Amino acid sequence: MVITLVVVTAVSAVALGFVYQWTKEPIAQARLATQLKAIESVMSGYDNNPVEEKFFLPTASGDSLECFPGKRGGISMGVAIKTKSSKGYSGDIWLMVGLDTAGTIRNIVVIEHKETPGLGSKMTSEKFLHQFLNANPAATDLRVKKDGGSVDAISGATISSRAFSEAVKLASDSYQAYGKDH
Repeated sequence: MVITLVVVTAVSAVALGFVYQWTKEPIAQARLATQLKAIESVMSGYDNNPVEEKFFLPTASGDSLECFPGKRGGISMGVAIKTKSSKGYSGDIWLMVGLDTAGTIRNIVVIEHKETPGLGSKMTSEKFLHQFLNANPAATDLRVKKDGGSVDAISGATISSRAFSEAVKLASDSYQAYGKDH
């Protein structure tokens, strides 16, 4: 019985290792394609390669955010920042936030979330996203109205709305504090 268990375990381990090696590169390529699409969506018109010029911005909590600078003719036109909030109703919410050089929000793309379909998932709707566009978080309170801000929360999904707003504010605050030098 022990020999059978060892053989089954060894075969399973070898198979798992093979499948991992076989799928590692396609998964990495798919992630890069998703990232490039998100960067293009929040900051179009650049002629550099933002992924090659990526840098990291520190946050107040000690973490860091991935930043992808967009340049046209060598002149900065803004940055795409990959940000997240861990305070979503069902887990992490990952966003790509495009900011111009003044810190004004150009666009936001939801990269990943696990929010409730039909409720928290409405954060991808144009109506919700439109509240953030062309806002400068340094001059606009992007908290939900229940918390004294200017954002209309998604009905029935206040927690998701708060997490979304928090992720946008994290990106903006980090850019204002540390990113304008890049």
